[in-house]
Amino acid sequence: MAITIPSSSTFSPTVMSLIPLFYIGWADNLLSPSEIKTIHQGLSKFPNLNTADRKLLDQWCNPAKPPTAQLYKQWKNLLKNAAQQSTDSHKKNWLELGIEMAKLQSSNSPDTENALRELYETIGLNETSIPDSLYSKSQRQQFEEEETSSFSVPKMKSILDDEYEELRDQMRTLLSDPVLHADPEAIRTKADYREKVLEWCQLLADQGLGALSYPHANGGKDDMGSYATVFEMLGYHDLSLTVKFGVQFGLFGGSVLFLGTEKHHKKYLTDTGSLKLAGCFAMTETNHGSNVRELQTTATYDPSTDEIIIHTPTEHDSKEYIGNALHSKIASVFAQLIVNGEQHGVHTILVPLRNEKHQLLEGIRVEDNGYKLGLNGVDNGKIWFNQVRVPRANLLDRYGAISDQGVYTSPIENAGKRFFTMLGTLVGGRVCVPRAGLSAAKTALTIAIKYATQRRQFAPSPNEKETLLLDYPTHQMRLIPRLAKAYALDFALSYLGKRFANRSEADIREIETLAAGLKSYATWFTSDTIQECREACGGKGYLHENRFADLKADADIFTTFEGDNTVLLQLVAKGLLSDFKKEFHDEGYRAVLRYISSQMGDTITSYNPVFKRNTERSHLLDAEFHLDAFRYRERQLLYEVSNSIRDYIKKQFPAYEAFLKVQNEIIALALAYVERIVLEQFLEGLKTVKDDPCQKILTKLFQLYALSTIHEHRGWYLENDYMNGSKSKAIRQQIYNLCGDIRPHVKDLVNAFAIPDALLKAPIAMSM
Repeated sequence: MAITIPSSSTFSPTVMSLIPLFYIGWADNLLSPSEIKTIHQGLSKFPNLNTADRKLLDQWCNPAKPPTAQLYKQWKNLLKNAAQQSTDSHKKNWLELGIEMAKLQSSNSPDTENALRELYETIGLNETSIPDSLYSKSQRQQFEEEETSSFSVPKMKSILDDEYEELRDQMRTLLSDPVLHADPEAIRTKADYREKVLEWCQLLADQGLGALSYPHANGGKDDMGSYATVFEMLGYHDLSLTVKFGVQFGLFGGSVLFLGTEKHHKKYLTDTGSLKLAGCFAMTETNHGSNVRELQTTATYDPSTDEIIIHTPTEHDSKEYIGNALHSKIASVFAQLIVNGEQHGVHTILVPLRNEKHQLLEGIRVEDNGYKLGLNGVDNGKIWFNQVRVPRANLLDRYGAISDQGVYTSPIENAGKRFFTMLGTLVGGRVCVPRAGLSAAKTALTIAIKYATQRRQFAPSPNEKETLLLDYPTHQMRLIPRLAKAYALDFALSYLGKRFANRSEADIREIETLAAGLKSYATWFTSDTIQECREACGGKGYLHENRFADLKADADIFTTFEGDNTVLLQLVAKGLLSDFKKEFHDEGYRAVLRYISSQMGDTITSYNPVFKRNTERSHLLDAEFHLDAFRYRERQLLYEVSNSIRDYIKKQFPAYEAFLKVQNEIIALALAYVERIVLEQFLEGLKTVKDDPCQKILTKLFQLYALSTIHEHRGWYLENDYMNGSKSKAIRQQIYNLCGDIRPHVKDLVNAFAIPDALLKAPIAMSM
């Protein structure tokens, strides 16, 4: 039927027919490269598009100038007017609305209608229903469908997306763009795959995403939180791209930003953020791995030429596993700085690797690391330096400089403190990596849970329907506690990200400890979850098309890079022990009294027969019980490890050997600390949730995470007489009950992750 257009509108019928397309396209303030290309190609087929209309539509396609709020509101009013004048008994899709808006149903322009239909079909709007908000109340009642969810999936999505919801939605749109995807047949070799990843990385840089954390003066937005969010969202797409993005803009660019000074920022950061200058981060060496302090590459200052000479002492001291090694023009090289014969510890020097023709410079040797278990879209390589000379100005000198007179100076006199301060500025990698890993785990959970809610196997009797996989209690135990842990980690990693984005000198050490612990805990969770989800999907999970092969292979290294998890947990424990020792040293007998009082309180609690045997449901589901159990375990492990180290030292063991004697206990202590942080932040996050249905289901997830973790450590709790066997059994039963309670909502819970189908890809998850 014909519709009445508001008198304020001066748009032609053809432009009117395209308003739904632009309304959807600009909904997230982003018109992707593929959308722009498709629109331009489609418009070329419209027979009656005059010059004025084409000029207007070209303006609407400009990504640098999004529509004003007034124009977008006008579009929406026109859409509502058209939708509410419709007398159809079914919901319209966007194509039908566009046709009606242009009055094409009563026109004699079949060629225009065909062009419009082809364009909408190409964009994918020919089958998508328009939202209920465009209809009147009576129309909405007419179209109302049965509500099956106990909570609002969009509201839960908003809770998970936190203050970066708009950016996350933009990334979902951008990463769904076909330009950022490739036919698997076209990237079979690592060379082809690497070139494609480099191309994708450039597209992200063109959108301004690489420079987000850089200062405004250097082409960025000085927004570390947004950068970390982009990195997290890339984890849903392709982990080779995620790592490439992180190496270029996070590691290399971060070294220039945090270790360099204004002259380095001005010279390098703008080109780094745009990917005009590709760089790599050359820290790790073959023979030293995590032991950065003992790196063997040297950087010797030559006062006669005012240059620094970079040299690899032996064949086995090469820089190893360097991402971006084959594509980069320059490297941030970590080396032992030597000035006037005196060694000043590890510093970072910018060393050009290739010329404008991408040929290696004299003294530089680079070898491809070859095929890896995964991440073959990342060009990892080894680098050797043979007496390579660079200007003194290439020293990143925020924490250590060489003056015009050839004298070394540093604002931090103590070499050890200087070293750890320098490394502390690069903690951003440990903040970002677990977030991308969690995205991979969420992807695996989404695939496995959606499959389990439609795949049936075995029936009670020959004449009955087979049972859904997720209705088996064993299957619930495989997936639902891990789903709860994914939600718990989401809150904890969000907390870490906020702490890092708003860090100060006073709390950087605590953030380093948090980042090291959560990186380890979260990436181990990622590996475990992907494997369990693969198994839960049986043979279907083993098919490459269902994503687990790539998820397993690509995410596996997350437990190793940015610090081996076991080594990182030792650093966490050392930090806890140092704080414990400092507390006693600074506060004297008051700290001792507090320590004794705390131990007495723990003893009273743990030996209280009522507490140990309390199996009441209200008690087992009480957050105070969960917090007490987590904190008790952490405190006891801290006391035990401290006492053990002290006893070994009393027996004349060197401090290093004493530390080795309790190494396994130290890892347990670090994990207890991380688990306590995760629990507390999940609880803090719950307090901010205003929507009652969302809070109720999140509370059940919180309870499941808490009890599952306690149950995992039940041996320790039983050994330490914190609970008895009957309470341990009761906790196990409550876990079963919670899995059953959450079971009806699992599909909505993974839908709240809002992973677009274009990123999810797995056929076994598409039917849901």
